[in-house]
Amino acid sequence: MLQISLSVLIPDDAIELSAIRAQGAGGQNVNKVSSAIHLRFDIRASSLPDFYKSELLKLRDRRISKEGVIVIKAQQYRTQEKNRAAALERLQLLIKGVAVVKKARRVTKPSKGAKKKRMDSKTLRGRTKALRGRVED
Repeated sequence: MLQISLSVLIPDDAIELSAIRAQGAGGQNVNKVSSAIHLRFDIRASSLPDFYKSELLKLRDRRISKEGVIVIKAQQYRTQEKNRAAALERLQLLIKGVAVVKKARRVTKPSKGAKKKRMDSKTLRGRTKALRGRVED
């Protein structure tokens, strides 16, 4: 069971884990041992609440396919167990990130004092640069 929050749990049979060979350098070991983990999680077929499903499907993340399947490949570690834990943790973080409600931005504008200070500093900087010009007799 993968725990997302106090009330939201994902059963193990909803997450498909398969061991594959890792890419990249690694000597003889990389050619013989399937230490990387390929995680697949179908959002639409899952037991997640509708809020989570809709927010996950709205995400523009390259790990989520058009069919609504999250695909995570973990190959950072040399052991299968560590890669499995890393893949599950990344899935958990992705789903938890959807639950965070973003604070609405309040539209503000600079005060008159801030505008005046900015313009004064620009004027002063312009004068300094103007004095760097060629001196003529």
